Amino acid sequence: MSINATFFAQLAVFFLLVVFTMKLVWPPIAGALDERAQKIADGLAAADKAKAELTNANKRVEDELVKSRTETASRLADAERRAQSIVEEAKTKATEEGNKIIAAAKVEAQQQTVKAREALREQVAALAVKGAEQILRKEVNAGVHADLLGRLKTEL
Repeated sequence: MSINATFFAQLAVFFLLVVFTMKLVWPPIAGALDERAQKIADGLAAADKAKAELTNANKRVEDELVKSRTETASRLADAERRAQSIVEEAKTKATEEGNKIIAAAKVEAQQQTVKAREALREQVAALAVKGAEQILRKEVNAGVHADLLGRLKTEL
């Protein structure tokens, strides 16, 4: 055997091995690699889609937060306006009640003034009778002179 014959035999075996590998071994490996590449591409696409959905969800959340804050601020402003109107209403009612109490006190004061004047008239009449009695040095009968005392009261 010569080196050339061995070389050609090895070359023939190598080509047979390459043809065998390309026909029977390489297609399943290439298919598995292509399938794996497709899964990776699908995974990346799903990740990009999920990232886009996350961005959209974050945007919707921000929009809802802004809407919620606006609504909360509006409700707080409404509550403050309502509280202010309740305070104003209470002030108005208190003022009305105060005016009623003042009016009632004025009426009562006028009634007490009239009563005090009447009592004072009675006392003045009694003093006038006593003065007249002392002036006349005799006793004056109040029952007999009731008409005279009544006129005296009205004059005072």
